[in-house]
Amino acid sequence: MIDSRFDPPHRRSIRVRLLLLALLPLGVVLPLLLAVLAIWGGDYLDRLLITKVRSDLATADGYFERVTEGVGRSVQALAASGRLARALDRPVREREEAVAGLLADIRLGQRLDFLHFFDVHRSKSLAAENRVMQVALAGAPRTETDIFTPVQLDRFDPALRARALTPLVATPNARPDARQSEENGLVVHAAAPVFDADGVLLGLLAGGVLLNKNLDFIDRLNEIVYPEGALPFGSAGTATIFLGDVRVATNVRLFEGERAIGTRVSESVHRAVLDEGRTWLDRAFVVTDWYVSAYQPLRDSQGRRIGMLYVGYLEGPFARARQQAFLVVVGVFALAMLVAGVFAVVWARRVFRPIERMHATMHAIEQGEHAARVGEVDSQDELGVVAAHFDRLLDQLQAQTASLKRWGEALDIKVAERTAALEQAVADLKAAQSQLVMNEKLAAIGQLTAGVAHEINNPVAVIQGNLEVLRDILGPASAPVDPEIKLIHEQVHRIRLIVAKLLQFARPQDYVGYLEPVSPATLVQDSLVLVGHLLKKGNIAIEQHFDSGRHVLCNRNELQQALINLMVNAIQAMPDGGVLTLAAEDWDEADMPVGLRLIVADSGQGISAADREQLFKPFFTAGKPGGTGLGLWVSQSLVERYGGRISVDTPEADGTRFTVWLRFEPLGH
Repeated sequence: MIDSRFDPPHRRSIRVRLLLLALLPLGVVLPLLLAVLAIWGGDYLDRLLITKVRSDLATADGYFERVTEGVGRSVQALAASGRLARALDRPVREREEAVAGLLADIRLGQRLDFLHFFDVHRSKSLAAENRVMQVALAGAPRTETDIFTPVQLDRFDPALRARALTPLVATPNARPDARQSEENGLVVHAAAPVFDADGVLLGLLAGGVLLNKNLDFIDRLNEIVYPEGALPFGSAGTATIFLGDVRVATNVRLFEGERAIGTRVSESVHRAVLDEGRTWLDRAFVVTDWYVSAYQPLRDSQGRRIGMLYVGYLEGPFARARQQAFLVVVGVFALAMLVAGVFAVVWARRVFRPIERMHATMHAIEQGEHAARVGEVDSQDELGVVAAHFDRLLDQLQAQTASLKRWGEALDIKVAERTAALEQAVADLKAAQSQLVMNEKLAAIGQLTAGVAHEINNPVAVIQGNLEVLRDILGPASAPVDPEIKLIHEQVHRIRLIVAKLLQFARPQDYVGYLEPVSPATLVQDSLVLVGHLLKKGNIAIEQHFDSGRHVLCNRNELQQALINLMVNAIQAMPDGGVLTLAAEDWDEADMPVGLRLIVADSGQGISAADREQLFKPFFTAGKPGGTGLGLWVSQSLVERYGGRISVDTPEADGTRFTVWLRFEPLGH
C-alpha cells in the first residue's frame, strides 16, 4: 500500500481544475437563471396586477351603471304609475299635499336624495339649464350624470347644497388650484314626462342621487369590487368618485378613521384621464401611498368629462410579497450552490484520490521500493483500469408559495332616520301650538269686532233718523244746506258699510252679499277711480289688457274690495314708481270654460319665497309699515266664498303677480 501523504506541490493543480470544472457552471448559470426569473417574474406579476385592476374597474363601472339605470327606472315607473295619476287628479286644495306625500314615500323607499313633480311652466323654466329635463319635455325619459351648481342643488333641496360643499385638502403631486372648496354637486338624475289620461303633458317628474359624500354608495361599491378574501398578502381595496379632480366620495383614508374627501388626484392622472380622456391602468400615488390604480372618466349628458371613477388596491403588500419571494428564490439558489459545491468536492476527491495514490506509488518506486503497490481502488471505470483499482465518479440538484380580510356596514342610516322623525314631530307640535294661539286670537278679535259693530249701528240709526226728521221739518228751507245734508247721508252710509265689513270679518260665513253679473273691465275701471290719488302720488303707470269678455256672478262690492286691496298692495310695492299691470283672461280647464282670471302685477322688488308661504295668513305684514296683516286674508276669504282662489308668483323679471281665479257662478249657489 502506498502512503498518500506523499503530496508534491504541483499535484494540487488537478484538484483546482476539477473543482473549477464542477463549480464554474453553477456559479454562472444559476445567477443568470435567477436574474431572468426576477425580471420575467416581476413583469408577469405587474401584468397580472394590471389585469386584476382592469377587471375591478369593469365591475365598478357595471355597478355604477346599474345604480344609474335604477334611478331612471324608479322615476320612469312612478311617472307612468296610477298612484301619481290619482294624486294629480285630486281637487286643487288636496293635490299638492297628496303629491308631496306620495313622492316623499317613494323617495325614501327608493333611497333617492330628491324627487319632485314640476308642472309644465316650472319644467320649462328649469329645463333651460338641464339637458335631461329638455329631453323629458320632448316626451322621452332620460337618465344622466351631471354637475349641479349650488343654485341648482338649492332648487331641489337646500340640504343637498350643504352636503355638496367640500373643503379642498392640500394634496402632494396635485395640479395647482387656488380654490378653497368645491361647491358643485355630482348628481345621477333622471326626468320623465307625466301625461294625463288624454295624453296631455301635465309636467315632469325629476329625481336623483347626490354622489358627494354618499358613503353608503361608495362603501357598497367597494364591497362589491373587493369582497372579503379578494386580495392576498394583506392588501386593501379602495374606491372613489371624483368631481373633476376632487375626491367627493371615497374610502381612501388620510389617517385612521378620516376619509380623504376633499383631496385631489395627481397631476399625471389629471392630464391622462380628464385632459386626454384615457383610462388609467397603472400604479399611482393616492393621497399617502402607492396603489395599483384604475381611473375612468365620467361624462355628463353632453359628453363632457366631469369626473372620474376609481378603484385600486395597495401596491405595498404585493411588492413586499414579490421581494420576499425573490429572497426565498435567492436563498434556494444559494443553498443549491452550497450543496452542489460540497458534492462537487466530495466527488472530485473520488476522482483525484486514485491519481494521487498512483503518483505516490510511482514516487515510491523511484525511491527503490520495488514492492510498492497502489492497492485496491474502489472505482471500476477507466482510472481503475489504468491504475489497477480506481473508483467511480458521481453528480446531483433541487426548489418552492399565502391570503386577505373582509368589510361590513354600520347603523348610521337608522340613527339618521330616527333623528329626522323626531325633528319632524317637534316641528309639527310647534306648528299646532302656533295655530291654536292664532285661532284664539282671531276668536277674541271676532267677538270684539261684532260687539263694536253692534254698538256703532245704534247711534248711526239715530243720526240717520233725526236727519230725515230735520229735512221734513225744514222742508224748502233746507235747500241752502242740501249739499251738506247729502254729504252727511253719504258718510252715514259709509259708516254702515264699514260696520258691515267689520261684521263680515267677525262672521264671514254668515255674511253673503247680493249677487249680480260683474264685468271685469267695469270692475277694474271703478277700482282705478278709488285708488287714483295713490297712483298720482306714487308716479305709477297703468297697463291694461282685457282679453276676456266674460261676466262672473258675485257681489260687486266684495269683489271690488278684494281688487282694490291687491292694487293698493301693488302700489305700495313701488315707492319709487313703476308699472301697474291689470289684465283679465279666460279661465278654461280641459277645453271647457270655467270662469275668468283677474291679474294684478307690479314691477317692484318681488316677494321672497319665505314671505309667500305666510302671505295669506292673518296679521302677517311682511314688514309693511302701518299694515294690519288682514287685507290679503280678507280678500282670500271673499274670493274663496265664491269657489275661487288667489295665487301669487314672482316671474323671472322683478315684480309680483297676483291672480284672482273666479268661476262663472259661486260653488253651492
